[in-house]
Amino acid sequence: MGEEQTAAPASAVRGSTETVSPHDAQATTSAARRAAGIAGSVAATVLAPALPRGDPDRPLASGVELLRAQIRHLPMGPGVYRMSDARGTVLYVGKAASLRKRVVAYTHPERLPNRLRRMVAETAALEIVQTHTEVEALLLEINLIKRLKPRYNVLLRDDKSFPHILLTGDTDWPQVTKHRGARTAKGDYFGPFASAGAVNRTLTALQRAFLLRSCSDAIFNARTRPCLLHQIKRCSAPCVGRISREDYAGLVDQAHGFLKGESQTIQQTLSDEMQAASEAMDFESAALYRDRIRALAHVQSHQEINVEGLGDADVVALHQEGGQACVQVFFFRGGQNFGNHAYFPTHVQNLEPDEVLAGFVGQFYSDRPPPRLVLISHPVAEIELLTEALALQAGHAVRIERPQRGHKRKLIERAELNAREALGRRVAESAGQARLLAGVADAFGLGAPPQRIEVYDNSHIGGTMAVGGMIVAGPEGLMKGAYRKFNIRSAGTAANLEPGEITPGDDYGMMREVLNRRFARALKEDPDRSGGSWPDLVLIDGGLGQLNAARKVFEELGIADLALVAIAKGPDRDAGRERFFIAGREPFMLPPNDPTLYFLQRLRDEAHRFAIGTHRARRTKAIGQSTLDEIAGIGAARKRALLHHFGSAKGVSRAGLTDLEAVPGISSSVAKKVYDHFHPQG
Repeated sequence: MGEEQTAAPASAVRGSTETVSPHDAQATTSAARRAAGIAGSVAATVLAPALPRGDPDRPLASGVELLRAQIRHLPMGPGVYRMSDARGTVLYVGKAASLRKRVVAYTHPERLPNRLRRMVAETAALEIVQTHTEVEALLLEINLIKRLKPRYNVLLRDDKSFPHILLTGDTDWPQVTKHRGARTAKGDYFGPFASAGAVNRTLTALQRAFLLRSCSDAIFNARTRPCLLHQIKRCSAPCVGRISREDYAGLVDQAHGFLKGESQTIQQTLSDEMQAASEAMDFESAALYRDRIRALAHVQSHQEINVEGLGDADVVALHQEGGQACVQVFFFRGGQNFGNHAYFPTHVQNLEPDEVLAGFVGQFYSDRPPPRLVLISHPVAEIELLTEALALQAGHAVRIERPQRGHKRKLIERAELNAREALGRRVAESAGQARLLAGVADAFGLGAPPQRIEVYDNSHIGGTMAVGGMIVAGPEGLMKGAYRKFNIRSAGTAANLEPGEITPGDDYGMMREVLNRRFARALKEDPDRSGGSWPDLVLIDGGLGQLNAARKVFEELGIADLALVAIAKGPDRDAGRERFFIAGREPFMLPPNDPTLYFLQRLRDEAHRFAIGTHRARRTKAIGQSTLDEIAGIGAARKRALLHHFGSAKGVSRAGLTDLEAVPGISSSVAKKVYDHFHPQG
């Protein structure tokens, strides 16, 4: 279901059903939707709580009584159920072959682990979605978990978009390039690669081995002589006709075969051609073939693990220790290792490996196509159901295997070793981060180590294009997915300020605007601070003036319990001599070698870097704009005609009406509009 539904009084909705078209089911691939028949055919039943909502720390008996009261209204068929607390926050999402039988299990708390007993005690409402099949229920469950992030489900926190190699297919001269994001361009995609570095190494080798162009179409069409890549033997220069279409198509076919795993065949072909050129005493061509063979050997030497006959496969291995888990995923395409990536799913404490791995696999492939083979390190419950769901999502057959011997088992062992080492590093880093947060609490007199620190900084040039930046840090380090940028809206010009606008360069005013926008929205969207978006500590880059500006914003918004600290550099902006400002305390410094000071410096510097980067991006975007963009009806073609005729936007602004009418493509009405823009009446 696309949005949360508010439970109506029990007398109004208990036992009622309605047909909906859930957005979450639609989040699967179109092929999966067509095959599953989810869209527009799922019945949803909303069950209101039998007991009045109250304290979220409800006794276990209340949650059990609520569920028992609703059992008779539940269908025997498959579907997805959601349990919510008194605030309406979703606690858990699950799927079931029989909704009634599954929910009955929660009414016997003596059979439940402590984690689920706590969940039942907090449950204040139950909501279900009926589906036609259990596979549909599994797909919907995966989508709801990723969107709602219930705290009693295993969660995969993954915002990473893996890069691919794209061999374009909409031109006579295909281009080989790195691609990340939606696959909207025509052509063949190869990957995923675990990192941009792996893609770049492979692209360099492809250029050396197959001499394919990597330039954009605009550059390709504008070339009149070969570029540097041709000079260093990394491009065949099709842009200036140094190779025929037929020969270039042959190179494309070879590159395509190599990326599909036919490296041995390609190398043998190149070797034969090198030998033939050598026998014909065409040593220059033979040397070129030799270099291409070396390039292929080079990229293969960086694959680390290559398994002939493996084809397209992902190796998924889990390691659990100390209530935490790491899942390593190795990507193999065409038998070649495209790299690996570590994931750290949350809410896994006291869960069995099969539960963690099943939750991970389902969520991992919810927004990326699975390969034909997935190797796993631990057995997974309902593996047939999960296999069917992945096949439905991918549009082709998918096998999930747990190898016991042979080269596939060695791959699993290698991935498990990487998972164990990655988890060990993370635990060590988390322990160090915990000590730093405890140091922050001691330095600023906080009651407990902060779980979320927000740091603010502004960037501008003479007050123009001002932006504010917010970075976030917590127990796991920098939380880059929570960063936010603020384009300062109320900065006018010194000559023409509107009431309430900020004087250019007014850092205090900019800080007030940023904080007001940030926390006014927080008050609106999460007034009871249960969503995890409120900070425990707000750190401002600046001194007493910035601190007072921030305090005034909080007073106006009625926020009185947020820890607020300003950090200012020492004399001559000397790092290491920072002074800290807190309301009600004298400014103070931390010892020069204090790890907490280094930590706070890094946070301040990261906020500064983020704000400057955002400002530069805004300034770069503005460079390509002109005052002509402000005139309605002046598109790219008319703008280009005016600039070519008058040389600059300033020249256009000085032109008379007759001069404007003389520009090709500019009618009298358009010329009048341009003239009036620069010469307003009155």
